[in-house]
Amino acid sequence: MPGIPPPRPPVAVGVTTAPTATPAATAPAAAAHYRVAVLALALGGFAIGTTEFVTMGLLPQIADGVGISIPQAGHMISAYALGVVVGAPVIAIFGAKLPRRALLVWLMAAYAVFNVLSAVAGSYGVLVVARFLDGLPHGAYFGVASLVAASLAAPEHRGRAVASVMLGLSVANVVGVPAATWLGQQVGWRSAYLSTAGLALLTVVLVLAYVPSIPGNPAATGRKEMLFFRNGQAMLTLLAGAVGFGGLFAVYSYIAPTVTEVGGLPDSAVPVFTAAFGLGMVAGTWLAGRLADWDVFATLIWSGVGSGLVMLLVWATAPYGWWLVPAIFLVTAIGSVLVVNLQLRLMTVSGEAQTLGAAMNHASLNIANALGAWLGGLVIAAGYGYRAPALVGAALSVAGIAVLFWSAATDRRTTSDA
Repeated sequence: MPGIPPPRPPVAVGVTTAPTATPAATAPAAAAHYRVAVLALALGGFAIGTTEFVTMGLLPQIADGVGISIPQAGHMISAYALGVVVGAPVIAIFGAKLPRRALLVWLMAAYAVFNVLSAVAGSYGVLVVARFLDGLPHGAYFGVASLVAASLAAPEHRGRAVASVMLGLSVANVVGVPAATWLGQQVGWRSAYLSTAGLALLTVVLVLAYVPSIPGNPAATGRKEMLFFRNGQAMLTLLAGAVGFGGLFAVYSYIAPTVTEVGGLPDSAVPVFTAAFGLGMVAGTWLAGRLADWDVFATLIWSGVGSGLVMLLVWATAPYGWWLVPAIFLVTAIGSVLVVNLQLRLMTVSGEAQTLGAAMNHASLNIANALGAWLGGLVIAAGYGYRAPALVGAALSVAGIAVLFWSAATDRRTTSDA
């Protein structure tokens, strides 16, 4: 994967480790397999991203397969998001002490099992439960994988290491989701979940083969991890993500009717716009790593400003058909910069609750998903049209920036009082 930074001997991020804590033999192994290790972690992200978004592309087929309406089938998307929100803190709290490679293996193994359960589900109820269970490992996997990648990289390249892991999720939207959607349409929707189960199992094999053993936090306890929720900086960072990132979903959730009813383009044009979303994620995630190595907090502020401006660009170009494509590309490019740097900020401000802090970013982003789609739907239902969600997105970006400035002011005040 391009841009993967140089390795260093693995150290558990956030854990004070004596020089002898990592066996000497581990360092050459880490250096020899570093790139493959990061690719293995990114493959897990690819599997998760493909599974999460392929459901949207196969809703009609899934609805027919289990005898329900398309709106009912949409509840599976909500069930998955709820699983992410629930699973991220619970798994992080109880898994903080575990060796990180072992935890990653168990998370991806569970992901494979729950995808198989989704594939064999014979009823709507079982399928909803399976999608909820499949969401449980999502946030914890990305959190732990980010910590592992950061521990393998030199300190000045932690941003790029985390971005490399997140790139798997971005590439999934360009390659994995279209491929799994096509497979599901041709062979049956169950094949899409079986294929992603196979990707999860392949991740397990590669993680065992190439990711070095890295200890968890031996001092971690449930009580210490729960202190994360009393950490003002961590809570403000989560709020900034839940609010500021909601604009992307306000636009993305209604992209099809925006393209066809506002832009006047045929239905066949919609995949071009979804591809632009995916390509924007890849470009933004790559750029995020470079900017993070410069300054994480400044990058968050500027990406918030850029997001607000691009939302206005979406509103302005929506009636002009194909002119909307570059605006859509920029929406996800800037949004992806925000995601990676929110992850890094949480890893920095979480104190001893590193695992929980890293995992909660994805719970926050799933709240953003629900918030953006809901607010976008409200303004459409109020009669303001399909362009209106872009203005909602701009307002959410401004609100996210305000939260970040609140965080900075609080941090300065705390520092001056110390």
